[in-house]
Amino acid sequence: MTLPGLRVAVRATDPVRRQGLVIMIERAGHVITDDAPDVVLCDLAPGSVPVGEAEAPVLALADSLPDAAVAGVVPRAAPAAQLDAALRAVVAGLIVRAPGLEPRNGFHVADDAPALTPREVEILTLVGQGLTNKAIARRLGISVHTVKFHLEALFLKLEATSRAEALAKGLRGGVIEL
Repeated sequence: MTLPGLRVAVRATDPVRRQGLVIMIERAGHVITDDAPDVVLCDLAPGSVPVGEAEAPVLALADSLPDAAVAGVVPRAAPAAQLDAALRAVVAGLIVRAPGLEPRNGFHVADDAPALTPREVEILTLVGQGLTNKAIARRLGISVHTVKFHLEALFLKLEATSRAEALAKGLRGGVIEL
């Protein structure tokens, strides 16, 4: 079973690089368009124009984490399969960060940041979006009691006494991004 192709807008300042990306994306079964794309692929070569307002989620090709808010970032030398997977993940609403990319702005997960479970990270992210325990439970399809259990566990791990403090520590430590 093949997955349906995506509508991809390609932004690159170098015309040769752009053409190479277009060929790679078309071979993966996607359609190149500037009209209502599902995702914008932006090549952030050194000295390129920063990411501006985009009409869809942005997947950046960069050798370091960009300062711009993008839905995903993979190395500029990413192979076709990784690029295809990253495009699909970004369209699905996931945040993509390839391992090994160093931040330009000094942001990184603190070495001493506590290891939260994926569910605890998910719940802390939803807390950061302003959702109540009841709304989080509905969104995740779990009970309010289970949400409270996970909140208590992450409060202990983050040594926080409130939702706001847990959120602040999670953001500062790089455990979550909003």
